[in-house]
Amino acid sequence: MSHALNIDRSLSGQPWRWRGLAADARDPGFAPDDLVTQLLLARGCARELLEQHRAPSIRAFMPDPSIFRDMNRAAERLADAVQAGESLAVFGDYDVDGATSAALLIRLLRDLGLEARAYIPDRLMEGYGPSGEALVRLHREGASLIVTVDCGAQAFEALAMARDAGVDVIVVDHHKCASELPLAHALVNPNRLDEAEGAEHGHLAAVGVAWLLGAALVRTLRARGYFAGRPEPRLLDMLDLVALGTVADVAALRGLNRAFVAQGLKVMAQRRNIGLNALIEVSRLTRAPICSDLGFALGPRINAGGRVGKSDLGVRLLTTRDGDEARAIAAELDLLNEARRAIETEVQAAAEALCERQGNRAVAVVAARGWHAGVIGIVAGRLKERLGRPAIVIAIDEDGTGKGSGRSIPGVDLGAAVLAAKDTGLLRAGGGHAMAAGLTVAEDGVERLSDFLEERLSERVAQAVGERALLLDAVVAPGGVNPSLVEALEAGGPYGMGWPAPRVAAGPVKVVKADCVGTGHVRLIVAGDDGRSLKAVAFRQAETELGQALLAAPPYRKLWIAGRAKIDDWGARPAAELHLDDAAWAE
Repeated sequence: MSHALNIDRSLSGQPWRWRGLAADARDPGFAPDDLVTQLLLARGCARELLEQHRAPSIRAFMPDPSIFRDMNRAAERLADAVQAGESLAVFGDYDVDGATSAALLIRLLRDLGLEARAYIPDRLMEGYGPSGEALVRLHREGASLIVTVDCGAQAFEALAMARDAGVDVIVVDHHKCASELPLAHALVNPNRLDEAEGAEHGHLAAVGVAWLLGAALVRTLRARGYFAGRPEPRLLDMLDLVALGTVADVAALRGLNRAFVAQGLKVMAQRRNIGLNALIEVSRLTRAPICSDLGFALGPRINAGGRVGKSDLGVRLLTTRDGDEARAIAAELDLLNEARRAIETEVQAAAEALCERQGNRAVAVVAARGWHAGVIGIVAGRLKERLGRPAIVIAIDEDGTGKGSGRSIPGVDLGAAVLAAKDTGLLRAGGGHAMAAGLTVAEDGVERLSDFLEERLSERVAQAVGERALLLDAVVAPGGVNPSLVEALEAGGPYGMGWPAPRVAAGPVKVVKADCVGTGHVRLIVAGDDGRSLKAVAFRQAETELGQALLAAPPYRKLWIAGRAKIDDWGARPAAELHLDDAAWAE
């Protein structure tokens, strides 16, 4: 494969390649629409489906909910509960996907005339997923039906206890399943091993599965004549929750997820959800949220409740009908997010130090006592980005029990490896999906886990790392990085996991000014042969080889720089800047 711009080794040590055919914005025949078409084709869109992907709609991508196993059974049981006015509890995970899934079902059931109770376990005291004790307690407190969302696929003991206690449980999940399924009234999960047509939707977040269950429920009630004297709920108005949960859970933005996010952002811009509106305000967003805001501004604040605060704050915010309560919860989540950042910085520094002593293993596995379990997932993600290989971070409590969270790289299924480790007896609990996993392990079992992952994944990690390259979508002169280009690029979105944001190369340029700002960011002013200057930022790169090379770049030596073109709206007029992923010498 030929190298883009003849770069076979960049400042970060990787080759540059074209994602698809090169779009050269310096060509006189270049037009933004040409670039948008190329962006879609390079991401796997068939030419005959270009228009469908250019404006992804629910109608175009929506499957019949009945293709999923147990979907009709779950919808029928929920419809019975609605019509009988049963006491119902929604048991959600403590992350954004869990909070949005729970909020969506609670809001839908409320619109159907049934007030459901939310239950979110405490991350530190109860851990991930439903416990038998919690399910039985909810039943004793009156719940005749419990719906678990974003959890439950591996809850064998808990669901058996619930069955013995006489309570029906519906599981709505998307995490990997074992060949044997836990006892439940219904288990709706596109990642069931016995799924047929529904398996092609295995990339859905739990909130997407919950929305499809909502559609099946409304359809069932419609067939029973339930809406003869009352209006049907507008499920489309709840797509803001689906978009938030999907992006924050780093679900692949292809197929139905693209439609969920594209349409959900439109709903979010209308600010119908009181809690989301308060969250947008406290996040200091003065424009309509875009896809990246869901992952970097709104999602982390919802997550902060489950990580370092009260686990139910997120679902309370997203379901409240009181504006004052919404503003108070949003402000509390904002403060908790600041506390989370401070804790995360401390744990990350310690984890990086352990990685340096560990050597270059296929999967970085680090563990220590005293680490806050609420930030280990974030730190694992940071380590994965820094090391370029999967990472698992384990917080060990006073009893010697380790709670771990892992993040992977494309091409390495970490969730399957964790399930395999659990099946061999190395873990007390574990599960996840390809890019992320959670586990529980004894302190004296951490080294054995590391050895197991080394043996199982070393070849696959080596292959994935060997295939690593910076993929480019277009090359422009520095003056070509402008708001019009950003607008054209955004037309190919929404972007995220599985539908990567466009990466643009600009140059050749000379570094006019370079300095460190914030927490290890490198800020640049560069100038090109076209006489135009451009602002660029390399986030968290000050201590890396790339960052050091940029800071020391001589003014006479030319560079190619590559990254994401973004709008910089701090000035009087909107301008564009480049958020750098890499750079390479041009000569």
